[in-house]
Amino acid sequence: MPSASISHSLRRLWALDKFSYSLRVFIALGGSLLLCWSQGWMQALTPLFLGVIASALAETDDSWQGRLTALLVTLGCFSTAAYTVELLFPYPWLFVSALALSSFALTMLGALGERFATLGWATLILSIYSMIGVEQRGGSSGFGLEPLLLVAGAAWYGLLSVIWNALFAHQPVQHSLARLFRELGHYLKLKAALFEPLRQLDVEERRLALAKQNGQVVAALNATKEIILHRVGNGRPGSKVGRYLKLYFLAQDIHERASSSHYPYNELAEAFFHSDVLFRCQRLLRLHGEACQRLAEAIELRQSFEYRELCSQALDDLLASLEHLRLQSNPAWRHLLRSLHALAGNLSTLDQLLGDASNPDALDEEQDSSLLDREPQSLKDVWERLRLQLTPTSLLFRHALRLAIALAAGYGMLHWIHPAQGYWILLTTLFVCQPNYGATRRKLVQRIGGTVLGLVLGWALFDLFPNPLIQAFFAVAAGVAFFATRSSRYTLATAAITLLVLFCFNQVGDGYGLIIPRLVDTLLGSLIAGLAVFLILPDWQGRRLNRMLANTLSCNSTYLRQIIQQYANGKRNDLAYRLARRNAHNADAALSTTLGNMLMEPGHFRKEADIGFRFLVLSHTLLSYLSGLGAHRGEARLGEDQQHLIDSAASLAASLDDIAQNLAQGQSVAIHSDAEEQLAVELEQLADELDDQQRLLQTQLALICRQLGPLRTLCAHLLKGHQTAAH
Repeated sequence: MPSASISHSLRRLWALDKFSYSLRVFIALGGSLLLCWSQGWMQALTPLFLGVIASALAETDDSWQGRLTALLVTLGCFSTAAYTVELLFPYPWLFVSALALSSFALTMLGALGERFATLGWATLILSIYSMIGVEQRGGSSGFGLEPLLLVAGAAWYGLLSVIWNALFAHQPVQHSLARLFRELGHYLKLKAALFEPLRQLDVEERRLALAKQNGQVVAALNATKEIILHRVGNGRPGSKVGRYLKLYFLAQDIHERASSSHYPYNELAEAFFHSDVLFRCQRLLRLHGEACQRLAEAIELRQSFEYRELCSQALDDLLASLEHLRLQSNPAWRHLLRSLHALAGNLSTLDQLLGDASNPDALDEEQDSSLLDREPQSLKDVWERLRLQLTPTSLLFRHALRLAIALAAGYGMLHWIHPAQGYWILLTTLFVCQPNYGATRRKLVQRIGGTVLGLVLGWALFDLFPNPLIQAFFAVAAGVAFFATRSSRYTLATAAITLLVLFCFNQVGDGYGLIIPRLVDTLLGSLIAGLAVFLILPDWQGRRLNRMLANTLSCNSTYLRQIIQQYANGKRNDLAYRLARRNAHNADAALSTTLGNMLMEPGHFRKEADIGFRFLVLSHTLLSYLSGLGAHRGEARLGEDQQHLIDSAASLAASLDDIAQNLAQGQSVAIHSDAEEQLAVELEQLADELDDQQRLLQTQLALICRQLGPLRTLCAHLLKGHQTAAH
C-alpha cells in the first residue's frame, strides 16, 4: 500500500541521527530568512545566520534542563566575545594580545571535558564572526548591531534546541544505542573472519582489522554512556531511561564476550581442517553480528526486536559438530577440543544475551548500575584539572599555545597584506589547526578542496539563479548540508559552508568579489595552520609511542587484577570492574588512533609504525584473552587449594606493570624472562582431575603468559630505536 510505504519511509528518515539535527538547523535558518525577507532587512541575514551556525556548533547532548543551562552559559560567552571584539577592534596591539590570550584560555577549557572544549571552540568561532561583521562595516568605532544579531541568532537556535530536547528527550539515546549495536555487529562479523577454515591464514592482518574496529565500538560505548548519564544524573532513571541503561549494560556484556579468545586460531585450523566445526563457529558469529545490526534498526525505528530461531539452530549444529568430534576420541585433539567447548559455551551465552535484548525490561537490575561522571564536580576539581594541564608536556597545552600563536600570526598577516575579507584567514586557521599533525594534514587537504568546490559551484549558481530570494534559499540549503556532513564528509561540508557565505554576502554586496579573496584566505589560513603544527611544539606520535604502549599494558594489568579478584570473591559487575574493563579497551582504541595519525606524519617520524602495529595486534590479542577470563567470571570460584592460580595472575599483572614502567621511563626491557617461561610451562601442564572451569582459567592464564615474550621483544626493539635516535 502506498500510504504504508510512505509511513515507513518517513519513519526511517526520522530514525536517521543527522535528520533531527539538520531539521533544527533548517527551521532556524529558514525562520531567520523569513523574518529578514518579510521586514526588508536583508543586511541582518548574515549575522543571524552566523549566530545560528555558532550556536549549533556549540550544541552538546544533555537533558532539556541541562541544555537550557548550557544555552545561558553559551549566550553569556558569546555576548562577552562579540562585544569585546567591538571594543578592542580599533586597537590592533590590544586586540591581538586579547585574541592570543582568549584563544589559549578557551582551548584549555578542554581539560574540563568535551562539552567545555566545544563551548570554547564555538566561542572562538563566534568572535571571528564578529570580526568579519566589524570589517564589513568598515571597522568604524562604536558599537554596531552585529553583536546583538549574532547573539540573537544563537539564542534562536538554542531555544529551538531546548524545546526539541524537551519534546524528544530520548531520541539521542536511541541513536547512540543503535550506533553501538551496529558497531558491535560489524565487530562480530570481523571476528567471524578469524574462523575461516584455511591453513596458513593471515591471522595477524585480520586481528589488526579487529583491533581497529574495536576502537569504533569503544567510542560508541563511551558516547552512549555519556548520553545516558546526562539523563540519569544522580537520581534513579525513569522507566524508559532504565530500559536503555539495561541495553547499554547488555552491550557491554556482549562486547566482553565478543572480544574474548580461548584458542590459537592457526592450531585450530590445522587440527580441524577436515571438520565443519570452524565453519559452524564462523556462521554463528556472523548470525550474531546480523542480529546486533537488526537490533540497532529496531531501536532506531522504535520497533520490537525478535531474535530469530536461525541463531539457536546454528548453535545446536555447532554443539552437534563438537559432540561428533568428541566421539572420535582423538587424543591429539583433547586440549583443542576443550578450547572449542569453552568457545561454544561463550557463544551460547552470547546467544542468550542477544535473546534477552528482545525484552530488556525483564533483565535483572545491575548490582551496581552507577556510571562514572568524568566532568568536574567542584571548583577545586576545575582548578586541579587545569593545573595539571598547564605544562609543556601536556598535549592540550601544546595545542592551545600553537593555536594562540597561529591566530596571532594570521592577524598579523591580514594587517600586513590587507586582503579583502581578511578575517577568513583566522577562521580557516581555527578550523584546520588540529591537536596533531596527521589530523591537521587531513583537514587542510579537505578544507582547500571543499573551498575550491564551493567557489566553483557558487560562481555557476550566481549565473544560473540571479534572483536574490532563490539564492537565499540556496544559502539555507547549504547550511543544512554543512551540518549534515561536517562529521563524516568534511570536504562536502566545507563546500556547503562556502556556498552559504557567498550567497549571504551577495544579498548585501558583490558575491563575485568574494570568490578570489575567499580562496586566497583559505590558502593562507591553511598554510599558517600547517606551519604551526609542524614547527610549534609538534606532537609527533612516534616520540610518545612508548608512553602509549606503556599505558596499554598498565591498563591491561589493572583489568587482570580486577578479573582475578572476582574469581576469588565472586562475580560482581561493580563500577571498579567496569571501569578497569573500559580503561583497557580505551587504551587499546587510543593506541589504534595514534598509529593511524602516525601514518600521516613525515617519513622520519613514522619509522616505528611497523613496531606499533605489531604491538597493537599483540596487545589486542592479550586483551582478548583477558576478556575471555572476564567473560567466565562466576562460573568458578577459586578455593584455598587454587591459591597458586591467584598468585600466577598476580605475577602476570606484575610483569605487565614492570614492562609498562620501563617503557614509560625509557629504560631497557629484558627480551627474555626465565620466571615467565617457567610459569608458562607450569600453567600449560593441566592435571586430568581439573574441572572444566579451573582448566579454562589456567589455560587463559597460560595464553596470557605466552604473550609476554613477544611483547618484551617488541618493546626492547622500540626502546633500542629511541636510544639510537637520541645518540
